[in-house]
Amino acid sequence: MPALESYVIAGAGLAGAKAAQTLREEGFEGNVLLVGSETERPYERPALSKSVLLNREPADSVYVHEEAFYRDHDITLLTGTTVLSIDRDRRRTRLSDGSELRYDRLLLATGAAPRRLRVPGASLPGVHTLRTLGDSLALREQLREGDRHVVVVGAGWIGLETAAAAREYGNRVTVVDVESTPLHVPLGAEVGAHFAALHRRKGVEFVFEDGLFAVRGTGSVDHVTTSRGAELPADLVVVAVGVAPGTGLAKAAGLKVDNGVVVDESLRTSDPDIFAAGDVANAHHPLYQRHIRTEHWANALHSGPAAARSMLGREVAYDRVPYFYSDQYDLGMEFSGFAEPGCYDRIVYRGDPAGGEYLAFWLRAGRVVAGMNVNVWDVTQDLQALIRAQVPVDRTRLADPKTPLAELLPG
Repeated sequence: MPALESYVIAGAGLAGAKAAQTLREEGFEGNVLLVGSETERPYERPALSKSVLLNREPADSVYVHEEAFYRDHDITLLTGTTVLSIDRDRRRTRLSDGSELRYDRLLLATGAAPRRLRVPGASLPGVHTLRTLGDSLALREQLREGDRHVVVVGAGWIGLETAAAAREYGNRVTVVDVESTPLHVPLGAEVGAHFAALHRRKGVEFVFEDGLFAVRGTGSVDHVTTSRGAELPADLVVVAVGVAPGTGLAKAAGLKVDNGVVVDESLRTSDPDIFAAGDVANAHHPLYQRHIRTEHWANALHSGPAAARSMLGREVAYDRVPYFYSDQYDLGMEFSGFAEPGCYDRIVYRGDPAGGEYLAFWLRAGRVVAGMNVNVWDVTQDLQALIRAQVPVDRTRLADPKTPLAELLPG
């Protein structure tokens, strides 16, 4: 009797867990082995810098599945275990516990890790990153004391959400960033300025076009020095300068790596039996006709299942419009599309950003390439349809709140 096929998933985050679930839903009867470095079972990360950090949801609300799910679906979950290497010729993975796993198909869902600061004092007590559930709970305990000096290094999404949480706990917050505005890369300077204004109204101070030179303190941090020589008091330092995709395993195995594990639109790597999904995958996007690596929750949620179907031989073209969301104070926003520098030539607003309720559209040659809704809801489907349509739109009607977005769609 032939041995059952074995599908191994390296990385037990959201993408890995949803891939394992999908394999069973699609009728795969072989072995499914889900291997994760963290001691926790798979969980979702967005709440770590939002509701969990603010103690508005219990920590156990973040898990992807109940503990019994893996047993009930005959999924072998190995936590606290890392895939150390891949032997592609033998189709074996070597694990940190010394064992090996045979695979017929392998999915790399190894995620990303926070970038670290290489400056003096970076390892002092009081310096935090925010990536894991443990990180969130530890930082929450520190922030809850209130009336402390918190320096956040990095004005991206995690940095701003952490700054908002710190202010809501009553701390004094300074954000340091090398760019001239927050969210400079994903949104651009113009829209980033609106987020700067929001945080300033809430009492956050910014130090722009500057970086961190050193963390100072005896026993624990008590201040930081910036690259331009400013000294900022700091009881806590939160490092939020982005993440690096976990490509070490793939690179050592000889797979193509370039800003992540390079995959085609079916999420297959340069090895036909190895796939990648989630934060680590730099996937060719059929809509944008380029490779895009997306680090957000929705990508993990959808690319894991897509990779699972591709592993099973289904025809897959992963073409989801990139999507993410953020909550900061009383601001809730959703963003769809791709608006990094060079991808657009104009921004059009529907509503007044100063009023706190508006839509923003990033256009290139008259076509909508990205859109953001701020405290305006139930428009994501139409926004994404506009992006997919790739046709010029009338800017006057686009800016007019009385014109339904659906009316701007062709046909």
